[in-house]
Amino acid sequence: MNEKILIVDDETEIADLVELYLTNEGYLVHKFYDPHAAKSCLEQETFDMAILDIMMPGIDGLTLCQTIREKHNYPVLLLTAKVEDIDKITGLSLGADDYITKPFNPYELLARVKAQMRRYKFYNEGVPDSTVFECQGLMIDRERHDCTLNGKAVNLTPLEFEILWLLAKNNGRVVSIEDIFTTVWGEAYLDSNNTVMVHIRHLREKLGEPPRQPRLIRTVWGVGYKIETNKIEPEKQ
Repeated sequence: MNEKILIVDDETEIADLVELYLTNEGYLVHKFYDPHAAKSCLEQETFDMAILDIMMPGIDGLTLCQTIREKHNYPVLLLTAKVEDIDKITGLSLGADDYITKPFNPYELLARVKAQMRRYKFYNEGVPDSTVFECQGLMIDRERHDCTLNGKAVNLTPLEFEILWLLAKNNGRVVSIEDIFTTVWGEAYLDSNNTVMVHIRHLREKLGEPPRQPRLIRTVWGVGYKIETNKIEPEKQ
């Protein structure tokens, strides 16, 4: 294992602890207490994953996440002392793939890191039963981890790609919010969890979908979402 992971946290004890556990698992760790130094490193280095503290002086983790998403799709996990839903939603909306609230169990952090890394490697290295999905100008190549809309590349995070592929391979059928969450995140779904909704909204933005008249990813109220291969009139939301 030689995956490189970036850790940025101004709380030295936490950064050192995360580094220790990841290093023991064989990961190559680049650790920064100073977010400004981390930002400079991001301009020169490419990583396989980033673990970012949200609350930092000068440059916060959300800003670093935005910087990463300008050029890269590798997983981003946020460390946050905040518990408000709006902070979690903001992080996910800016392209983060997961978050964990301080204080956390280091073994839970490791499990989340490994889960995100598996998903990222799975979609970037291709799989034997790869297929291509096309619908209304949308093309998804599962093997190449490519997504284009009307010939133009759509820059998706691993989680966004996985959600879109799940909807695509079930084309014409509704996929419930619970099924999306349990399949993509591999965790039990809670009724109060709005993670799927946030990612669907972010997907629609990247696909240029009008907020009130989505054409590709359709909402089935009270059930979930679906993609249909046949051309249909935009739904009203």
